Amino acid sequence: MAKKPRVIAIYLPQYHPIPENDQWWGRGFTEWTNVTKALPLFKGQHQPNLPADLGFYDLRVPETRDAQAAMAREHGIEGFCYYHYWFAGRRILERPFNEVLGSGQPDFPFCLFWANETWSGIWHGNPKKILIEQTYPGEEDHRKHFEALLPAFRDKRYICVDGRPVFLIYRPHQIPDLKETIALWRKMAADAGLEGLHLIANNPYPDWNATDHGFDGCINSRMPARRGWIGWHQNPVKRLRQSYDIWRGYPTTYSYKNIMKSLLRPGPMVSEEYPLAVPNWDNTPRSGANGLVLQGSTPELFKAHFSEAVRLAQELPAGRNFIFVKSWNEWAEGNYLEPDRRFGMGYLEVIRDLVEKSGK
Repeated sequence: MAKKPRVIAIYLPQYHPIPENDQWWGRGFTEWTNVTKALPLFKGQHQPNLPADLGFYDLRVPETRDAQAAMAREHGIEGFCYYHYWFAGRRILERPFNEVLGSGQPDFPFCLFWANETWSGIWHGNPKKILIEQTYPGEEDHRKHFEALLPAFRDKRYICVDGRPVFLIYRPHQIPDLKETIALWRKMAADAGLEGLHLIANNPYPDWNATDHGFDGCINSRMPARRGWIGWHQNPVKRLRQSYDIWRGYPTTYSYKNIMKSLLRPGPMVSEEYPLAVPNWDNTPRSGANGLVLQGSTPELFKAHFSEAVRLAQELPAGRNFIFVKSWNEWAEGNYLEPDRRFGMGYLEVIRDLVEKSGK
């Protein structure tokens, strides 16, 4: 019998006010602030993308978190992968997950994804403005970080591989003492009585081998590039068009239909790589003309994309046959599974139907 894939949806917690966002972007700022003010920047672009069944929720409300978990479970999703922020001991946007952990509700599996990158003003066209810098002070900070993670790792809901808690790192390449840190955390896990750790790197570089750096696996991010600087001697026609698009205020745009195949590994899976499915993308609510749009995504096209992700996951060993979906609710990036006013439950129904079919 074919194995059902373990579908894990990446989850953004930025749906409640925090003092930092009040200071940077104005009182009451949440992800919805950018979502609701979005307008189309070119003909055919669908903006704003607005939520349907769950509404403009606040993640401080337990009923919202319960409803999200119930919706995910009903549509073949095993658990949420919560973005986790640690800036040399400083936590941010931690309240929703802390309440999930402390209350025991919802009774729905989860893991954590360390989003270890500097926060800048890039969303508002000011990339040189540093809001919170991601730094790595050294071993003592890594110890404190692991100790802060340990209560989550010990929770019965935590997603594991062979009893080992799954933990993802967004920018592993930026950690200066990466191998030493991983070795330290594995030792601390053993000392704490855990079976070990199952560490997964987010890897945007085709020539970077995650296992060589101490990881158990990786998800390969194959999102297309935004507009870059192209010299006149390299490609003057393309440079002229880019200059025109920038002047007109157009974002970088690709056809979802044409690019969706390249979002996944083109060849057979290797045991340490997990497919990353992307249902949609349009981050112009955050980045305006500096944004990236995968134009024309629909549940029907996502079905073809996710079918390939299922096929790839079935090549992986049982228990490690993950599909990560980016994302459950990154609304300001136009990157979500939650129902919207255009397609309703369409993207979720694709996952439900294909997961059910895969186990037959």
